[in-house]
Amino acid sequence: MHIVYVTETWPPEVNGVALTASRTVDFLRSRGNRVTLVRPRQQAEVGTPPETMLAHGIPIPRYNGLRFGLPMGGTLAQAWSQDPPDLVHVATEGPLGWSAVRTAVRLGIPVSSDFRTRFDSYTQFYAGRFLTGIVTGYLRRFHNRCGRTFVPTEALRSELHALGYRHLKVSGRGVDSQRFDPAHRRDALRAQWGAEGPVALYVGRLAAEKNLPLALDAYNAMRRANPATRLVVVGDGPLRETVRQRCPEAILAGVQRGDDLSAHYASADIFLFPSLTETFGNVTLEAMASGLAVVAFQNGAAAQHIHDGMNGFAPAPGDNTAFVAAAVRLAAKPALRERLAQAARIDACAVDWDRILTDFARSLEILAKMETIDGRALLA
Repeated sequence: MHIVYVTETWPPEVNGVALTASRTVDFLRSRGNRVTLVRPRQQAEVGTPPETMLAHGIPIPRYNGLRFGLPMGGTLAQAWSQDPPDLVHVATEGPLGWSAVRTAVRLGIPVSSDFRTRFDSYTQFYAGRFLTGIVTGYLRRFHNRCGRTFVPTEALRSELHALGYRHLKVSGRGVDSQRFDPAHRRDALRAQWGAEGPVALYVGRLAAEKNLPLALDAYNAMRRANPATRLVVVGDGPLRETVRQRCPEAILAGVQRGDDLSAHYASADIFLFPSLTETFGNVTLEAMASGLAVVAFQNGAAAQHIHDGMNGFAPAPGDNTAFVAAAVRLAAKPALRERLAQAARIDACAVDWDRILTDFARSLEILAKMETIDGRALLA
């Protein structure tokens, strides 16, 4: 097939959407598909990579390092009229994504989308709760213009269906169990951290929607139970200085990539992930595969892959007391940490990217072959 893949975030940007998009495009191309990538031009980028259309982009307000792609409906319409793709897949819901959906619908090209980010939840942190309804309505209109919207979990599919979203299909996430492996543990890195006891790790954006104060509260409680506990924070964002001021003894490791990221995961012992706004949370599976004992609220990846008390702890969403108590137990009980970490690694290794992406590619093939009405495929 000729697939157009539209995304407003792409490596070297570090976030789950960018990394999953890159993996998906590589996989689709490996199956013999021609994939044209449409994305914003990144800062300091020179030239245009093969099979890529670059849009102009602008920074997302109050979210440094990420950008919206500006609409380019006219350019897309001209390109797709001359060289019609079999299908357009839109991974993000910004202005560039909206213009791609609208253009595909107008030209009668089957179009699918991903629901990857809870922008409706983000409004309370960046724009005020009064905008939640507006953003929710926009997202629903965006996805309901598509013939299929892929969501990462059954729980999210049910939630969105109740909100009036149509044509939803679950397409999970996998983990690279060789990239994220306890074998990458580095004694030298632990020595650099001054680790004489358990190391608690957070990986992700340092941003308001990640609920970071709870991770810091949990760490302080862990230190009272085991004063040798250390905290390592991997990532960057607008709350970096806040984290430093609230927890000056924390090791702020910044953004890590490749082998260094693998080593940071594997060299820790406990993973704290307090976010309540994830559609999935790839970092949960990465931590499990790296052999860490995980504490994450029971939503997204944790709800799907953590069995509470067996391969990690997954307290009910918003139960801060239970979250902190689970973290304290792990700090105080090395045998419990080891048991949960071993089970987490085994279960994470069963989540295979190739199987997940093969199912995704088949879904695109089916959608591309269906007749369309107003650009939307006739679905059963």
